Amino acid sequence: MVIAMLACRGSGTGQVRVLIPRGATLRVAAESLAKAGVVQNATAFRLYGMMRGSDRSIRAGTYVFKRGMRWGDVLDDLRGGKGLEHAITIPEGWSLIQIVPQLARVLEVPVDSVEAAVRDTALLHALDVPTPTLEGYLFPDTYVFPDGTTARAAVHVMVDRFQHVWQPAWNERLQALAMSRHDVMALASIVEREARLPEERPVIAAVYLNRLKSGMLLQADPTVQYALGKHVARVLYKDLEIDSPYNTYKHTGLPPGPIASPGRPSIVAALNPAQVPYTYFVAHPDGHHEFTTSFAAHSIAVRGARREWDSVAALHRDTMRAPAGVTPPGRR
Repeated sequence: MVIAMLACRGSGTGQVRVLIPRGATLRVAAESLAKAGVVQNATAFRLYGMMRGSDRSIRAGTYVFKRGMRWGDVLDDLRGGKGLEHAITIPEGWSLIQIVPQLARVLEVPVDSVEAAVRDTALLHALDVPTPTLEGYLFPDTYVFPDGTTARAAVHVMVDRFQHVWQPAWNERLQALAMSRHDVMALASIVEREARLPEERPVIAAVYLNRLKSGMLLQADPTVQYALGKHVARVLYKDLEIDSPYNTYKHTGLPPGPIASPGRPSIVAALNPAQVPYTYFVAHPDGHHEFTTSFAAHSIAVRGARREWDSVAALHRDTMRAPAGVTPPGRR
């Protein structure tokens, strides 16, 4: 009788998000709901749920509840997943090989459906993308999708975000650079994967554009990693032999398309490269790059950087790897 009296509505107004952890019991869920003001009494709500036979059938996830809901409606939502949201964060520099399985997991859909969505011919045509996938055009950001969102719908939202970020005024820069948007996105994706310091993005973009103008090979390690289909801490000489149009150690010009999803700063850097004469750069352990204009100067810079990397290796002999996120000097 007491429970029947209590089992009416929560207090307050408005909406609130409540996280029900995976594997949570009804007791844990009731405490989260009470803390958020969806129900007034966690113990009474738990007993009410047990009487309704809902103590073992709740779905985990982040819900959007209205304060003041009837307890019966709250239980129905927990059992049926109504009001569930699925959040996913796509970091800058992620490629489809990372995005696809993560999106499938978050949406609780088959990986095959996401793989089909990123090959949507209508979207490819609308974006004027000549590659077979939307690599580079799923804009890195945090997305919240309601329960039941399909892979195709989610991909459309992420592409729409890219379209919103791309400014109409940037099209004028394309003409000045004599590049297509797809070219700029390919360059921006390389910049995204190379840069560790924000201020170096325009300089790195300039290095690659200077190479393009002089007919040099780009020799961008991230494109070789993309061709390999996996991340490697350091690109080895044997990796440079991989037969792929994305191998910029073998093929002149930009790769066929982006190798990752660049963020806005990297796109801006590709559109507005620094006015510098550099054609070479090498990474140092602290994340900064040393830029030079000749191969002779570059060779000296590489030797200096390798000494620093050797010192770092001596301090990390137990793991024998570079600090996370920084690539040792390669052949650039």
